[in-house]
Amino acid sequence: MTIAFLNGEFLPLEHAQISPMDRGFLFGDGIYEVVPTLGGKPVGLAWHLERLNDGLTALDITNPNSDEAWTQLINQLVAQNAEGLNSDSVGVYIQVTRGTVMQRAHGFPENVTPTVFAFAFASAAPPVPDREKVKVFSVITAQDRRWQRCNIKSTSLLGNVLHYQQGNEAGKQETILYNDAHEITEASACNIFIVRDGEIMTPPQDNQILPGITRRIVIESLARDGMQVTQQPITLEQLRNADEVWLTSSSKEIAPVTIVDDKAVGDGNVGAMWLKAITSFNKYKFEW
Repeated sequence: MTIAFLNGEFLPLEHAQISPMDRGFLFGDGIYEVVPTLGGKPVGLAWHLERLNDGLTALDITNPNSDEAWTQLINQLVAQNAEGLNSDSVGVYIQVTRGTVMQRAHGFPENVTPTVFAFAFASAAPPVPDREKVKVFSVITAQDRRWQRCNIKSTSLLGNVLHYQQGNEAGKQETILYNDAHEITEASACNIFIVRDGEIMTPPQDNQILPGITRRIVIESLARDGMQVTQQPITLEQLRNADEVWLTSSSKEIAPVTIVDDKAVGDGNVGAMWLKAITSFNKYKFEW
């Protein structure tokens, strides 16, 4: 039985209920965050909470908790679900919506209390830092049809869901997206890195991509070990001719891609730069 949190109360997940008039349900008017933990220890916690607050500020929703209160909630959910989940890798999902109002209207209501919901779940084990044993990914590409504020971690994820399903129906694990200029933005649920001639590149942080915490840890970790990541526009052609392609997210950490649009990436094997990146990531991931 999973123990969840809803508006100040810990309760079984199956008993958690919100009003159908909640603006998160009616409009997707809310923010979410997923905090990964390993052995009960959060990864990138300060940066996850920073992004949560940034998203709430962007939507003009008052943050209902301090960073200390969020940290306590995360720790409590991990502890209360430790036996039931029976996993060293646990994610904590947090969602804050604008709240419930008994009238459906597009404009922001006044004097409404945000809805706070959170639960813990068993997540996939971290990737094995071994080029021969790590799980590899096969992806397709597609033109990005989502909204123009992808830097906000909004609960309005229909565009991402449709793109993910597009890849799923093609028998792939992800869909890498490109804009009208045929420049890579991100994947449906991940950020993107490529390696070409020893240079590590990732699309620049702007409104087209989520400010991924794993992306940020990768960049900072590699810098600590003397490896630079260039943040620049990456064309679809560059992606398809890369020596290595990586997906990054809280659940995947750094996942190597070996096939893009049914064509092998590089020589079709997991690259040496990926091993350096995951080694650096594992060394520093608990420091933020």
